[in-house]
Amino acid sequence: MAKYKYNPDRLSYDKVKTNVRYTVVKTFTYLTASIALIILSYMAFSPFFDTPQERALTRELNQMSSHYQNLNRKMDQLEAVLMDMQQRDDNIYRMIFESEPVPKAVWRTEKAGIDRYDERESYSNPDLMLEVHQRLDKLVEQTRMRSASYDELLDLTKKMEQSLRSRPAIQPIDNRDLSHTAAGFGERIHPIFGTKLFHKGIDFTAPIGTKVYATGDGTVVQKGVMTGFGDCLTIDHGNGYRTLYAHLDTYAVKEGNKVKRGQVIGTVGNTGVSIGPHLHYEVHKNGKPMNPINYFLIDLTPEQYAMMQDLANAGKSFD
Repeated sequence: MAKYKYNPDRLSYDKVKTNVRYTVVKTFTYLTASIALIILSYMAFSPFFDTPQERALTRELNQMSSHYQNLNRKMDQLEAVLMDMQQRDDNIYRMIFESEPVPKAVWRTEKAGIDRYDERESYSNPDLMLEVHQRLDKLVEQTRMRSASYDELLDLTKKMEQSLRSRPAIQPIDNRDLSHTAAGFGERIHPIFGTKLFHKGIDFTAPIGTKVYATGDGTVVQKGVMTGFGDCLTIDHGNGYRTLYAHLDTYAVKEGNKVKRGQVIGTVGNTGVSIGPHLHYEVHKNGKPMNPINYFLIDLTPEQYAMMQDLANAGKSFD
């Protein structure tokens, strides 16, 4: 497009001649101004408008934030469960098994002075990743320790199960209606000598040949005649417990035999110092005679226990 310039001397418009240099300078000026305007416009309006890449990154960041919050909630729940397990471990299970609680220092799993998370520096948010790694490692270690603790409690359970099976816990003859209960534990007038003697067990009246049962798992450690008791058996149940079965008629086991609770070991007789067919039964704990009535836990209800106490106290000794 041609340009004209007014000439006052000639009172006319003269055509303006342009050269290449002028055109280049003019073009460069326009381009520079345009670029500057674009940059200024971008700087002014970019805070208000996101690019597609920024919108995608924002969505990804929001998703990661949501996942992190969910992960934190799950870790909080796991920590609460593990804390409850620790309290049960210390205050219930180990009390039942009479075992020392695990020291609190053992439950703490921090590894002071050791930075095992150097690789976190490669993340864009290293502090967040460090917290997640540390909490997860702590939960894994505490879970492993809880598992080891419960393995130990399982072993204690098996040992206690064996101990409970061995402990005397039933009556030595069938006495469900308590009709065979005679003299009980304590001072009694001897039926033959007429003197006051301490009766170390309980007498059960029964016909000769009535079956006699082992009251707990154990080993027969004595079989034969004992002064005053006639033919008798002694069973060692372990953990300091022994039981004596006296005035027997026949034997169903031999010395050294392993027996189970409820197994027939002999029959009622009238041997030794006795005024009639009956079974004299004793329970000893660490060599000390105990009241056998307190070891009929499986056989007696609370009401039957009270009734047997009355019958035993009022009964007459047969030996």
